[in-house]
Amino acid sequence: MTKVKSRTSLGLLTTLMFVVIFVTTKLQYEHVKVENRWHPFVSTRGSSGLASGEDRFESLDSLRQGVVEWASNLELKPLWQSSSSLNCNALLAIPVGIKQKQNVDIMVQKFLSENCSILLFHYDGSVDGWNDLEWSNKAVHILAHNQTKWWFAKRFLHPDVVSPYDFIFLWDEDLGVENFHPGRFLEIMISEGLEISQPALDPELSEVHHRITLRNKTVKVHRQVYVSRGSFNCSDNSTGPPCTGWVEGMAPVFSRAAWHCVWHLIQNDLIHGWGLDMKLGYCAQGDPTKTVGVIDSEYIVHRGIPTLGGASATKPPPDRKSPEHSPVKSDRSIDLRTHIRRQSTAELEIFKQRWDQAVREDDRWIDPFYHLRQNGELHEKHATE
Repeated sequence: MTKVKSRTSLGLLTTLMFVVIFVTTKLQYEHVKVENRWHPFVSTRGSSGLASGEDRFESLDSLRQGVVEWASNLELKPLWQSSSSLNCNALLAIPVGIKQKQNVDIMVQKFLSENCSILLFHYDGSVDGWNDLEWSNKAVHILAHNQTKWWFAKRFLHPDVVSPYDFIFLWDEDLGVENFHPGRFLEIMISEGLEISQPALDPELSEVHHRITLRNKTVKVHRQVYVSRGSFNCSDNSTGPPCTGWVEGMAPVFSRAAWHCVWHLIQNDLIHGWGLDMKLGYCAQGDPTKTVGVIDSEYIVHRGIPTLGGASATKPPPDRKSPEHSPVKSDRSIDLRTHIRRQSTAELEIFKQRWDQAVREDDRWIDPFYHLRQNGELHEKHATE
């Protein structure tokens, strides 16, 4: 009888030890799975039935860890030859219309010289019209009628898909790149510790919306602008956009970590006609007055050509005044542009309301722009939390 009880106790003890070891191993395994992810998923499950982060991880339990592929990329895989591994560290993504084909060709040629991947978002329905370009079959083409750059980016530039790239160029199609070299630009961006950047604008040929984007010929990089005009004032005491920590939305360049944040900032149901760039600095991975900047030695021309709802394909730079260069706009195109501006203005207000509500509801969030020391470092409270 004593032997039976002893064997029973030993069996219970062995079972208990097995359960403890199993649970401990399971927790460690789940931790490894989360840490190896590009980012943890946020639960969206409810009555909608969408899978939560935990559900997505649990759905992989039937697979061996060694075959789980977490990320993807935009490298083409030819069917008739062995494919090479990704040999570039940057992606150029551009929303394009056929009317800007010639200018886009010039832009893409610059980036192909650095072995960058090319992704074209076609908003006008014309894809076959690009087939005659030598590099067209090396690019990825995505078609969706009358959609904005940020709409495309939200749906096709998920952080997991673009994680192999160190840098994401999300550019407009109307940029002149005669004085721009992507390789040199990235070298400066890395050496200066910039997480979000843009090339400066040629002040004589560009459509300029904010002074901070203008090229300063005396420096390689600038992170702040000084201007006093009416109620608008940028000085050494300025700690936020558009005086410092800010780039404009027409030619931003993001590090991998910054893009991971920006993708989550983009609102899925908004077109973001304007206003999103005022918040990009919050994704700067540190002190935005240091990690966001405009690179002056590599500069571009912003022609400011209307695309969605616009009829112009040959809008001249601001210094061209001759009538033969002036585009003829139909009443239809003017009407469409008016509707787009109205919608963009209305959505900007929605975005502001969402931002303000999120700030009110998140007690732990600290605004990095307004908690800076005089020497530019983050406030001690922000640095320690």
